Formats: sequence, C-alpha cells, structure tokens
Amino acid sequence: MSHDADKLIRQLSLVAFLMAERRPITARDVKGNVEGYSEMSDEAFARRFYSDRAELIGLGVPLHSQRDEFTGEELYTLRSEQYFLPELKLEEDELAALQTALYLLEGKFAYAEPLRVALQNLALGRPTALEAPPESAMRRVELRDPDYSAEMSGRLTKLENAISKQRTIKFRYWTITRNEENDRSVNPYALLPERGSWYLIGLDLDDDTVKTFRVSRIRGDIRFATRRERDFRAPEHFDPTEYRGRENWQFGELVGKAEVELDPDTAWWAERMIERGEVEEGVLRTDYADMAQLASWVLRQDGRARPTAPRELVKDVKESLTRVAERHTGDPDKPAREVAAKGESDPELERLAGPVAPERFGVLQALLAYLLVRAGDEGRVDIPAEEMSERFHLTREQLEEHLGLLNLVNFGGGCYAVYATLAGDHVHVERELFGDAFRRPPRLTPLEARAIRLALEFVGPMIAAEAHTPLDRVRKKLEETFGQFELPDGVEPEAGSADEGHVRTFSDAITRHQVVEIEYVNADGAHSERVIEPHVLERELPWWYVHSWDRTREAQKSFRLDRMRSVRLLDETFEPRADLEPEKLSDVRTARVLFDAEVAPWRIERGARPLADGTALEELRFGSEDWLVGEILSHRGRAVVLEPEDLRARVRARARELKRELGPAKRAAAKR
Repeated sequence: MSHDADKLIRQLSLVAFLMAERRPITARDVKGNVEGYSEMSDEAFARRFYSDRAELIGLGVPLHSQRDEFTGEELYTLRSEQYFLPELKLEEDELAALQTALYLLEGKFAYAEPLRVALQNLALGRPTALEAPPESAMRRVELRDPDYSAEMSGRLTKLENAISKQRTIKFRYWTITRNEENDRSVNPYALLPERGSWYLIGLDLDDDTVKTFRVSRIRGDIRFATRRERDFRAPEHFDPTEYRGRENWQFGELVGKAEVELDPDTAWWAERMIERGEVEEGVLRTDYADMAQLASWVLRQDGRARPTAPRELVKDVKESLTRVAERHTGDPDKPAREVAAKGESDPELERLAGPVAPERFGVLQALLAYLLVRAGDEGRVDIPAEEMSERFHLTREQLEEHLGLLNLVNFGGGCYAVYATLAGDHVHVERELFGDAFRRPPRLTPLEARAIRLALEFVGPMIAAEAHTPLDRVRKKLEETFGQFELPDGVEPEAGSADEGHVRTFSDAITRHQVVEIEYVNADGAHSERVIEPHVLERELPWWYVHSWDRTREAQKSFRLDRMRSVRLLDETFEPRADLEPEKLSDVRTARVLFDAEVAPWRIERGARPLADGTALEELRFGSEDWLVGEILSHRGRAVVLEPEDLRARVRARARELKRELGPAKRAAAKR
C-alpha cells in the first residue's frame, strides 16, 4: 500500500477513534488503538502523529488538545457536533441553483471537483440529487474564463498544495516590466482571482518582500524547495484582502493623491467600479503608486476625464497627447521583421497535474457518509457502480481503491464503520457496528469551502437569479452551513454587486422571452436608451454581458451589464431568434498597430507578434472607432496606428483637440 494510502487510513481511523471514545484521549491511547500507529517506534509515532494532527486541522477537522493538570499529558478530543455539518438551511431551489452553477462551470473552472464534493455534502440525504440542470438553463448563460487552461489548472493545483502545507516553492518567473526570466524562491501565502487572472501572494525570499505574482507568468514546473513537511508559517498580520480591488495605478507603494474631473456618465461608472477611490461632485480622488498608469486611464476616457492635480499628472497627460499626435503625423513607421515568440518551458509538466483536485481525505469523508445514508436503517444496499462513478467523478479503478480504503478505517479494537465491495455493475454496502457515527455529512474542508466561494464570485449573481433569492442571503446561508473555520486566503465573493439585480432581471427576461428597456453608457461614453430582446447572458471574467437583438438599432448587439444605468422589464414578449449567435463585436474592422518596446511585452502576452527590434505588431479588431481612439491614446504615444490612414488621421486630430481642452485644467491645477 502506498505512503499516501497509509496516511489516509491513519487519519480517518484517528478521527473515527476520537469520535467513538467521546472522551479525552492520550497519545498512548492513539498508539495502542488506532490503525497504522501501533507498529511504529516511539520516535516515528511522535513525528507521524504530530504531522497527521496538523494536516487534519488544516483540512477543517476540529481537533482540540489541552494538558491534563494532574499527569501533564496532552489530551485530545473531537466532538461530533463540531465534526458534522450543521442542519442544512438552503431551500431546494437555492441548492438546485448551486448545482446548475457546477454544471455550467465544468471544464471552465479549476475548482470544479472540490465544488462537486462540497455540493455532495450539502445535498446528502435530501430529495434533490446532483442532476444535470434543464438544457434551457444551460443555454441561457455562457461562461468564459480567459485565464483558464489545462496548464493553469496544473499550476493552481501545485500552488494550493504548497499553501495548505506551508511549503516553500521554487519556480522560474517572467518579470514583464523588465522582460526577463529569473528563478524565484517564495513562501506562498494566498491565491487570489482578480479581474480575470490568478495571482499568487507570497514572500519572495530573495529580498524578503511580500509580492504579487501573476500565475500565468510562471514558467515551467513549480517544485518544493525542501523535503520538510512544513517550511514556514504565514504571518499573523497577513491580510490577503489588502491585495484586492486595486486599480492599475495602485500597484506598489502609494506616493500621492490625484484629482480627476469626470463627465456625469463617467462619474457614475467610476463611483460603482473603482473600489479604492471616491467620487464627489463629479471629481475622482484616488491614491496612486504609478502616475503613468493613472495618466493612461485618463487618456483612455477620451476627454471624459480631465486631470486637475497634481501638476505632474496634468503635464504627463499633455506630453502624452503631444507624442500621440507626432507619432501619427507623416508617413507611418515601418515595422521590423517578425521573430519567433519566446516559448514557455515544457508545458507538459503542468498538464500532468490536471485541475485542482479535492483533498482525497474530503472525498473519502463524503463517500463514507453517502454509502451509509444509502444503506439506511436496513444497513445494506446495492448501488449501481456507474451512478457512484458519475456522482463522485471516479473511474472504476479509483472507486474500487476508495472503497478498499474505507473498509480499513477502524474505530479501535477491530470495530469498523462500513464494508463495501465493487461486484460487477453494483457496489454492495453493509453498515458495520460504528456506521451510524458517520451517517451525516462532514463539515467542508477549506478547499471545498473555497471552491464554493470562488463559484459564488464567478457566477454568484446567476445563482441568486436562478434561486430568486438575493445573493447575500444565499451566501449567508452557505457560510452558516459550511463551518466556522477560517479560510486561509480571506477571499470574499463580491456579494450584492452592482450587476446582481441586472443578472436577475435578464435571467427572468430570457426565460420568459420578455422585452427589456435599458439606459446604457457605452465604452465611448455615449448615453442611449435601447429596447432589446435578450437571448443569452455571458460571464467572461471579470464582466457580465447580455447578447440580444437591439430593436432600437435593428441589429444584434451585446451590452456590458456594468454600463447599464437602468434596466426595466416591459410587458411585451418576443419570439427567440434561432440565428442569433452570441458575439460581442459586429461590423468589425481591423487596424494594424505597432507597439513600442516599452509596452510590447504586455501586448505579446495578449497575442501580438514580436518583432526583431523589441516592438510588437498587432492586428487589432474593433467595433467602434471611438473605442480604438481611446485605446491608442491610453498608450501615451507608445502605440501607433499604421493603417488604415483614416484612423491615423482621426487619432492625430483627437490628440490635438484634447491637448487644447486641457489648458483650463492646467490653470486650475496651478491655483491649488
């Protein structure tokens, strides 16, 4: 039997023994009665028992210890009421909505398997099973995670493992600001999803600084730095939430505060979407660490944002506009020859790891509870093997191995919980003497709880819409259900976000084929009122979209929900258009854009072609000329439209116009 299998049997048997005894026990009791310890030397037992206890606590098992005041021995307890899930308070439609989310996320969500195990526990003993949702529900929502891939899942698996075990890791990392790769040694503290990308927060041991690493920029394999069972402890004062909600100009040490006048519609959007800043009377006040990034954001607004302080920001914006105009005057630059992009180290190393797997301990807990519930009061049952394989996502070989491990879990003194065998097409289950002790679902492990929280962050508004329940209520019920332990990363889903009400409205409208009236502010800042026939919702991190037929424009259109000032259901219904395919851009044009070496690495990361002189060439698709102008302006003269010529002229004219408009803003800044 493998080392991991031995450990699982020890840990499950330890939990079983503690629950069966219902009294404080000593280490001597454990060594003499628990499967897997009795043959060890005292030194090996002390080491393994300490390691197993630490892992169980990390898995959310509420083991407690205290010293006996008379003997001085350590006493260990595990109260059953703290081991099992509290009474489940989710309504059937709320649980069904979570199950719909699981099916929607399958193959697009790195944590789908821990989520599956968590929902198995939540649904245990209820009439609602983990069944596929209606096809109509699947058609109503499209889900896309631009950062998801087999390689990404492999990296997340390894990073989750390192974080939970507090192991130092080594990897090669591409520092995009310097466009170079270096070896890093890191104590990993937390993984955070932010704006459609995954980030690792950890202590860089080379300079003893806590840093943020974008996971997609890790090259090659991720490996443990030592063979120790634990290398570090995360500092008590570490708070992962401090690393969330930052704008591009807020990464690094904050050096000042800026003020930017905004047009009314832009002020409305900024107030909703910029977390670390405040908008009062049309003025955005925000701390910044990188003035160039803030200037880039101002320029992207294409005149809808005007900097007033500090003077250096006003100067940067004006100089950037001068560069843009100059770079688009005369004949376009001639790009250098193309070169091959630098490839990552062997990605097969990451593919082998697969998606984030649930802890095997958690799977065995859930499987044991499920078998005993199915055995019922009669104490025996035959379950179709195919049903169990599908329910727990196990191959026949894995199912047989898991059942074999459960057969060895012992309560001490030769007492067992279950006997289960795979015979032909069925699993035969017989409840043993102590089987009743595990007929309830256990608390979720931290990884399972994390999977639910991440699912809420990904598709939470849709869950609330499907359950016709406000998201904060669904989330509150889940938190009450999955235990009291603290999650190590502090990730909080964005419950009650500005999009939640819109998602609910559109979900209902799509189901009922109901016409909707919206008040919309597009990326160019133009305000309009539209009457639309909504067909499909799409979640492409970090945004929500609705694909629809726009009656106002008599064309297929897609709208971002965060740009809707109001949404109103109308009494009129519509006949769904079978030929409407979800796509964000219609009437697409293409511009050839040359990016300077300073910004080329970021564009190459997004698909641009690298050139021999360090620049990058990109065929940029766009549906709106105003959007393209804002995009070019945001690069502060480091991006040049090569063709078509009419767009070069438009960018040049707009840059000169905006520079003239900034004059009053500069004088206002000088008076401060």
